[in-house]
Amino acid sequence: MSVELQSLRLSSIRYEAEGISSFEFTEPAGKALPAFTPGAHVDIHLPNGLIRSYSLSNDSAENHRYVVTVARDANSRGGSTYAHDSLRVGQLLQVSVPANHFALDEGAAHTVLIAGGVGVTPIWCMAQRLRELGRDFKVVYASRSRRNAAFVRELEALGAQLDGRVHLHFDDERGLLDVASVVRENAGANTHLYCCGPVPMLEAFEAACAHLTPEQVHIEYFKAKDVPVTADGVELVLARSKKTLRVAAGKTVLDAVLDAGIDIPYSCMEGICGSCEVAVLDGIPDHHDSVLSDKQKASNRTMLICCSGAKSARLVLDL
Repeated sequence: MSVELQSLRLSSIRYEAEGISSFEFTEPAGKALPAFTPGAHVDIHLPNGLIRSYSLSNDSAENHRYVVTVARDANSRGGSTYAHDSLRVGQLLQVSVPANHFALDEGAAHTVLIAGGVGVTPIWCMAQRLRELGRDFKVVYASRSRRNAAFVRELEALGAQLDGRVHLHFDDERGLLDVASVVRENAGANTHLYCCGPVPMLEAFEAACAHLTPEQVHIEYFKAKDVPVTADGVELVLARSKKTLRVAAGKTVLDAVLDAGIDIPYSCMEGICGSCEVAVLDGIPDHHDSVLSDKQKASNRTMLICCSGAKSARLVLDL
């Protein structure tokens, strides 16, 4: 089991804001790239051996490039720091075909897009698509300050086109954004709401949307809200590989699978990218990811094995 990869050229690096840059990837021979939808991400295989998932920020109508927008993280585990300090225009990198766990419902009567910090990346992609479709939507973007905010000029221009339906909020000027008020003022029966940003914003958003139907609420974490759990002593049956393993103390399910020599895609190791999602054939997972919905978790049909453990003594996976 492997993810389809493409060898793409890093064709440009653009400064977006303090600590934030966009990286544009193109096909070396100028061929069209596999299509993507708003909210999609790609896995980038960095030359230092790390694999990192980044949301696509460019217009999904474009088929000649992928653009990812990356913030330098002071607590980086090596991904964002490497991207900012070591990537150079002209390099060839392995990039996955796009996948989407934060899909836009293009048929919604009204859409509210809420972003915090670099969480604006998929939100900006969605805004471009909704503008092209002529849909009714609003954008609310919060950042610590104007100098830390990506796509400000583009969003201001969009706001001028949309009669002020783009709201930029800078904490150093107005204090923290009241996410609950934004939801309360905009959440009608036919409204779909999307949010991507830091964990406190997303937790406030989830709490404010608790009264809405799950179909209306869309959320993407770019940092883990939960700590990955180990699966000490769990019996792990890999159905297709005809292997039975015992997960060692302190190991995750993913650790055990990789130690057994099974080739499986993975990236973030935190349950936020969805790369390692696996079908569960038997047993009860202990879900700790930020990708699956509550309904999906309750069904126990799949699990993200990088961060989730087991409530049962035995798990049978479709591997």
